[in-house]
Amino acid sequence: MIDVRPVANTVGKLVITLGAAMVFPMLADWWAGDPHWQSFLEAAILTTLAGGLVTLATQGASRAMTLEQAFLLTAAIWAVLPAAGAVPFMVGAPHASFTDAYFEAMSGLTTTGTTAFPDIDSLPKGTNLWRGFLNWSGGLGIIVVAMIFLPVMKVGGMQFFKSEGFDTLGKILPRAFDIAREMTWVYIALTAICAIVYILMGMNGFDALVLAMSTCSTGGFSNYDSSFGPYIGPLEYAASFFMILASIPFIRMVQLVRGAPGPIWTDVQVRAYLRWIFYAVAAIVIYRLLVLDAKDPPAIIRETVFNVVSTFSGTGLVSTDVTQWGHFPFVVLVVAGLIGGCTGSTSCSVKVFRYLVLIQAVKAQLRRMQSPHRIFPLRYDNRPLDQEVVDSVMTFFTLFMMTFGLLILGLAMTGLHPRTALTGAWTAIANVGVLWGPELSPNGAVDQLPTAAKWMMSVGMYVGRLELMTVLVLLLPRFWRS
Repeated sequence: MIDVRPVANTVGKLVITLGAAMVFPMLADWWAGDPHWQSFLEAAILTTLAGGLVTLATQGASRAMTLEQAFLLTAAIWAVLPAAGAVPFMVGAPHASFTDAYFEAMSGLTTTGTTAFPDIDSLPKGTNLWRGFLNWSGGLGIIVVAMIFLPVMKVGGMQFFKSEGFDTLGKILPRAFDIAREMTWVYIALTAICAIVYILMGMNGFDALVLAMSTCSTGGFSNYDSSFGPYIGPLEYAASFFMILASIPFIRMVQLVRGAPGPIWTDVQVRAYLRWIFYAVAAIVIYRLLVLDAKDPPAIIRETVFNVVSTFSGTGLVSTDVTQWGHFPFVVLVVAGLIGGCTGSTSCSVKVFRYLVLIQAVKAQLRRMQSPHRIFPLRYDNRPLDQEVVDSVMTFFTLFMMTFGLLILGLAMTGLHPRTALTGAWTAIANVGVLWGPELSPNGAVDQLPTAAKWMMSVGMYVGRLELMTVLVLLLPRFWRS
């Protein structure tokens, strides 16, 4: 039987940390003269107390973790922390139900960006700051999980990055602290630079802070119902640049800071990601100019770049209604969302690495059909690909598409319009953040959706962010007998 005490102790400490972080939105409301700060004080006390009790009850637990405990910890963090993060939304504005509050917190921590709140413009500053912080902390958390836990857990082919992600099995938490610290500083620096650039380009300080956290986490929460709408113009290019940086492997960013820029330029995954973004932008711009006979090419290029990068990276910020572009651009954006960014970044979905492996596997199979007696070894970035990695990627891709299909079916069975069911499943499982459909509020909020649909989407965001198998393995009886 698995000893859950080390897992509970770590989760308890994280809940305490999350509760302590509520001081910042509390101070934002207090500084603005908004009495809503008292709600954050109440939420902070409740959350910190709950986390403290769990930590005290499991005091003395070993910090070393087995592989099974690592699986359980990863799954528990993203299930429990949204419940803690939801408390301010229930005790304060917008006084949401537990379903909507949990949905919002899950969307924030998984860096999805879909909202359950129909009137964001009227929310207190503290609430919007908290939403941005959930995005930001979720982005940092997933970087650590992607580079430390997933490689040793061999999830979806991530064992290929084990040498880069550090061999931590048997001593995960002590070693993780050293690794996470360096990545955290890079992440903080990127966010600070992004906020400064936003301010220099005309954004007010508060919006710059929240949108920088949303941009660098590829999370997508905004202070406005119109998302990035108030800042249409050159700021779209600035945001696109930082969304791209946030969706490339952070290990490359660390190497860049260390004075080794070579790996970031030679990384096969990064080059493919930038190339695919260019193809998508070019295809949509050409379609809009030639087929739709759109005017003002500079504006068309600018808004296309922004919305394509936002979808590819899984950020979900929007600057215009992309459904007005026509069916072809809409399909391109859906495909982009199903590809996602790079592994080891804050981005989401299947990831470029896995598609590159699939392409290599398909090419090898076609060659074998032509020459059955020849051996065609698979390579990625000049490194051999073990069959175990290929099998893991194939399994992940199959499970991802099956889960996507089942989620569409489940949402449709709640009575949703086909477009809402399709894009709702897409935005949840791929953690993209934006969806379209007649049941949505004007700002794209899901508040009018059936309760069952909201919980299905919450589960979709959860399993999508944790890359499916991290959660599914917990359903095996054999896992608990380990």
